[in-house]
This record gives sequence, C-alpha cells and structure tokens, in this order.
Amino acid sequence: MATYYEKLGASTVREVVDRFYAIILDDVDLKPYFDGIDMPRLKRHLVMLLCSVLGGPEAYEGRDLADAHRGMGITEEHYARVGEILVTVLRDDHGADDDLIQHVTTVLGQVRGSIVEKPAEAAG
Repeated sequence: MATYYEKLGASTVREVVDRFYAIILDDVDLKPYFDGIDMPRLKRHLVMLLCSVLGGPEAYEGRDLADAHRGMGITEEHYARVGEILVTVLRDDHGADDDLIQHVTTVLGQVRGSIVEKPAEAAG
C-alpha cells in the first residue's frame, strides 16, 4: 500500500509548501509571524516535516515544534487558519484524497498544543 507521500509525490510536496506560504504571506493577519524569517530555510523545514508526516523517506531534523514556535504568541484562530490553508492547498490545488486530508488534520490536532500560545477568546 502506497504511503501518503508516495500518493502525493515529492515534487508536489514542494509545490504545496510554496503555495501554502504564498497564501500565508498574502494574509494580513498571518504575515507578521514571518517578519524577519529566512523563508527559504523555513520552506525546506516544512518540506522535510510534511514529507515525514506523510510517510516519506526524509526524516525531519528541524527544531522541536514547541521550541521553534515559543514566544511567537500564536493564537488558536491563527493556527486554525494556517491549518485550513494547508488542507485547502492539499485538497483543492493538488487533489489530495480524504484519507490524506484526515491524516494531516489529525497531525495538526496532535501538535496544536506545542504551537498555540493563546487560546481562543470566549465569545461574549
């Protein structure tokens, strides 16, 4: 049985990451998180991470997610928006199937606590 990585393809992972960051850097609320960030380096890290999550041969050797995001003040809303962008790019731009989308969504849920620093505001 093919891995998600094999189904999607290595070159597609790079395309997903490029499109993902193009959308994020065009979002007025998300762009400030990336001020002063070495984007080519960040893209390489996300390619490795996404390949690893999808069952590819590349092992993620970047920083621990909690360490990498500590002090950034990432909100629940912004984290959810980033996840929505990733899912949309995978599904709509690259034809990822429901199983792959569910897998990515599950992983996003598992790492949320390592990245989000500010919980959602109570409606009131």
